[in-house]
Amino acid sequence: MASDKVMTFTDSNFDAEVLKSAKPVLVDFWAVWCAPCRAVAPVIDEIAADYGDVLKVGKVNVDENQATPGSYGVRGIPTVILFNKGKVVDQIVGAAPKAAFKQMIDKAISN
Repeated sequence: MASDKVMTFTDSNFDAEVLKSAKPVLVDFWAVWCAPCRAVAPVIDEIAADYGDVLKVGKVNVDENQATPGSYGVRGIPTVILFNKGKVVDQIVGAAPKAAFKQMIDKAISN
C-alpha cells in the first residue's frame, strides 16, 4: 500500500514539484512490471514517513512519463535520484536496502 506521503510526479509537474521545491526531493523512477521496483516501494514509503518533514518523496512511472527519465539519463530501474535546489545530489540504481537510502539522504540534508 503506497504511503499518502509519496507523491506522483509526471513530465508535466516535475519542474514545479521537484526542481522548484524548497525541500530536497527523493524521486523513484519505476514501472509496474519491474520486480525490483516493487521490492523498493515499501522502503520508499518508509522513507516518506520517516523524512516527511524535511524531504519530499515521489515516484515517476517511466512508462507513462518518458521525457523526465530520459533527461536525467535513467537507463535502468529502479533509479532513485535525490534532488536539492533543482540539482541532482546523489542517486542509487537498482534495489538497495533502506540503510543505503538513509545514508544518501542524511548526507544531503546535513550539508
